[in-house]
Amino acid sequence: MAQDLRNLFEKDTKAQHAKMSEGHEARFLDKLDAELPVKKQSNRFSFLNMAASVVILLGLSFGAYQFFQTEKISNDPIKVVETDIKTLGDVSPDLKKVEDYYLASINLELSKVQMTPENKDLVDGYIQRLKELNEEYDKLTIELNENGPNEENLDALIDNLKFRLNLVMRLKDKLQEFNDDTFTQESI
Repeated sequence: MAQDLRNLFEKDTKAQHAKMSEGHEARFLDKLDAELPVKKQSNRFSFLNMAASVVILLGLSFGAYQFFQTEKISNDPIKVVETDIKTLGDVSPDLKKVEDYYLASINLELSKVQMTPENKDLVDGYIQRLKELNEEYDKLTIELNENGPNEENLDALIDNLKFRLNLVMRLKDKLQEFNDDTFTQESI
């Protein structure tokens, strides 16, 4: 049963030395050419195809560069790496909730304030103080961007929001007292 493979291959190659008839290969190639005609290449579009390929390749390379571009951070301790913190809410989601709560409360309470010619001076004084606190908040935000988040700066920003809300609440109380006094004077 076990046969030497070398002997089998030698016998097989001897059996396959059959000769083809004269011109068989030439006739086969002629028939092949007749069935599958050779396509002529157009030189006028080959240049455009190459140019389009180069443009696509450059576009894809630029897109990949932009997509995978990472900001390199230097290990130089003297160089300060700038962060892109714009507000208190950019530091953490919890601080964003606090900031949003205070700002929404301030805006809601300010929208409830009714300004009349009688209380205009009182309201203007409080609005001026609110503007000052808002400017101070902007300065603290700039300091936060320059120095990065730290406990003192974050506390100062939150305290500023608390002061502004308290100021609006005091304005509402003063306006209520002013309206009560005006109502009692008119009824006398």
